[in-house]
Amino acid sequence: MADSASFVKPHFERVALIGLGLIGSSLCHAMRRADLATHIAGHARTAETRKVALEIGLVDTIHEDAASAVQDADLIIMCTPVGVCGEIARAIKPALKQGAIFSDVGSIKQALIRDVAPHIPDGVHFVPVHPIAGTEQSGPRSGFAELFTHRWCILTPLSDQKSDEYAEAVRLLTAFWQACGSMVECMDPKHHDLVLAITSHVPHLIAYNLVGTASDLETVTRSEVIKYSAAGFRDSTRLAASDPTMWRDVFLNNKDAVLEMLGRFTEDLSALQRAIRWGDGDALFDLFTRTRAVRRSIVEAGQETEEPDFGRRHKDLAPKEDSSD
Repeated sequence: MADSASFVKPHFERVALIGLGLIGSSLCHAMRRADLATHIAGHARTAETRKVALEIGLVDTIHEDAASAVQDADLIIMCTPVGVCGEIARAIKPALKQGAIFSDVGSIKQALIRDVAPHIPDGVHFVPVHPIAGTEQSGPRSGFAELFTHRWCILTPLSDQKSDEYAEAVRLLTAFWQACGSMVECMDPKHHDLVLAITSHVPHLIAYNLVGTASDLETVTRSEVIKYSAAGFRDSTRLAASDPTMWRDVFLNNKDAVLEMLGRFTEDLSALQRAIRWGDGDALFDLFTRTRAVRRSIVEAGQETEEPDFGRRHKDLAPKEDSSD
């Protein structure tokens, strides 16, 4: 884990963000709040996103071309689906200045390093990063400065980079994410992908599959699924509202780790199925007791809220007085 005692807030003259969705826009707000950049340059694929980014003040300049956005930037962060990161790195390679730090926010690391590292020129320091923070929302208006507060951010430095300059880039990026509110830890890329497969990727896959199964049922209509979605279905399928492009790329690029964890999950699900079939109440009770303790430990670790109904804000559902008289 990074040593918080040595944390000194960094300041970059020019930061370039490639992609201005939830993570990119939240980084803009976090950098403004902590005064981490003199100038924030942004690039987005669509004209509408670029227009909104300027209107709401996410960036100081917006660029239709990614290479122009990274020109003279001290820190470049790709906030795009992992499937296009290699292509982006290749396109902006000629515009990267010597001494710049090049990073990302992707939730897989081995495939991203494989695709991006060959396009990083000598003298540019590539430090892969994964902030473990997010919501099911997307787009430039979805960001907020507190997204990273008290959330883990994992750095996966390249093992073949041993220079003092690279070590300083890792230190600066660590301090940057700490200033954004994150708790920072370094991890091997392969281990990162295995950990995230079970804590993030498989849960998303299960949520997508559960919604798909419900929508395909012939004996239960789609309107009934929506109308009677009590806490179980509603809360366990929140993840299914996430960006489909991002998650398609995650599963295609972290398939080995996902398939390994999915195999374990399938085995455990079969054991649960047998316990229900044979009326093994002791096995069910033991499992539910263990998993309840794990869930409570997540709350105790500050990674979830104890508020009723997960802290949802509810509109006043009382009937309004008839004012038509």
